[in-house]
Amino acid sequence: MHFNISDIGKSVSNLGKTVAEGASNLGQNVTNIVDHRKQISSEKKELQDLLSSAGDAFPGSDFHPASRKTWMSELGRDRLRINQIVWPGTHDSATNGIGIPVVTRPFAECQTISIYEQLALGARVLDVRVEKERHIAHGILKSYSVDVVLDDVKRFLAETEAEVIILEIRTEFGHEDPPEFDKYLIEQLGEHLIPQDEAVFGKTVAELLPRRVICVWKPQKSPAPAAGSPLWSKGYLRDNWIDTDLPKTKFESNMKHLGEQQPSAARRYFYRVEHTVTPSVENPVVKMVDNEISPFARLFVAQAFANGVADRLQVFSTDFIDEEFVDACVGVSHARVEGKA
Repeated sequence: MHFNISDIGKSVSNLGKTVAEGASNLGQNVTNIVDHRKQISSEKKELQDLLSSAGDAFPGSDFHPASRKTWMSELGRDRLRINQIVWPGTHDSATNGIGIPVVTRPFAECQTISIYEQLALGARVLDVRVEKERHIAHGILKSYSVDVVLDDVKRFLAETEAEVIILEIRTEFGHEDPPEFDKYLIEQLGEHLIPQDEAVFGKTVAELLPRRVICVWKPQKSPAPAAGSPLWSKGYLRDNWIDTDLPKTKFESNMKHLGEQQPSAARRYFYRVEHTVTPSVENPVVKMVDNEISPFARLFVAQAFANGVADRLQVFSTDFIDEEFVDACVGVSHARVEGKA
């Protein structure tokens, strides 16, 4: 076999260039990750400094319901109006147990407890994503049937008397709508559904009973619920989401967009602030990303008061909901009922 020394030399040279370029790209990627982590840490420190200097007290911040499972009843069904409530919500509510443990779950699980447990803890807004076969979806991952969600909702309603729920169900991005899903929701929740009606916002909880579920259906391509339907269309639950894992950037974006809203008493739609950040390639684990912003939920509420926009607060959602988050929302709701906020 004849070897051309010149060709061998060129091959070795090209291989050397490829290895060098690979090493350079790897080095650049490592640098980018390190720089990004430094930016996250810097933004988190800014929020910590703001918390240290400004505090997280606000009207109702010292209020804790006797039972989070029935906090609306405790505030008074005859006194509590729908547009007075600061609704504790969960983001990607039905992702508990999604994916394969250790392998895919850390990148997709935004709640670790069931829908029923979230409601019993005090959550009153659920963000549920489905796909064509009526299974829960988060990105490309699929989980249990939406029947599990609806059964948990109905169980909670059966155990309480005056707790109102906003149930948002949407088709997950990149998936097809479940066929005739609107009819299915009405069949499953019919007796509980509060029909689409803008007069609802000014009513008390007592005036809505025995109906207790505002179900917002957001399909990708199927027809939206019509006016007067048992289901509500997507325009009745709005937000301004930005994709970032930078905590102060998200905190400030949320405050800016909140300030652009009308006071909740004047609106005829629900406006949601999502106290969450988005995982990135450099920072992909949901729990780790969430830890950068979750400690500052009460600070956000306090700053809303400090900035004169607390009257815009309405739906406040989070990953991995806990008692402190719920109590912050309930506290402001209580202060509003008592005329202190």
